[in-house]
Amino acid sequence: MAWSLYVFNFRTSLTMIEVVCNDRLGKKVRVKCNSEDTIGDLKKLIAAQTGTRWDKIVLKKWYTIFKDHVSLGDYEIHDGMNLELYYQ
Repeated sequence: MAWSLYVFNFRTSLTMIEVVCNDRLGKKVRVKCNSEDTIGDLKKLIAAQTGTRWDKIVLKKWYTIFKDHVSLGDYEIHDGMNLELYYQ
């Protein structure tokens, strides 16, 4: 029983997800990444598409500011989820 649960968790962590980031200024970015990627990795993918520096990007959902070292799966960010994109 425990082994099948481990295989299930391993498969879900390898899935590709698409995250939509909107800066509410007219720029909406769709990024494909893995659920085990960190927020910092997601910021680097967003920076590659937008042309901004990745350390100037802030990602939020309501009032939660996402930290760079935490993975998307830990924040429960799933496929098709919308995040708020800010610049500092």
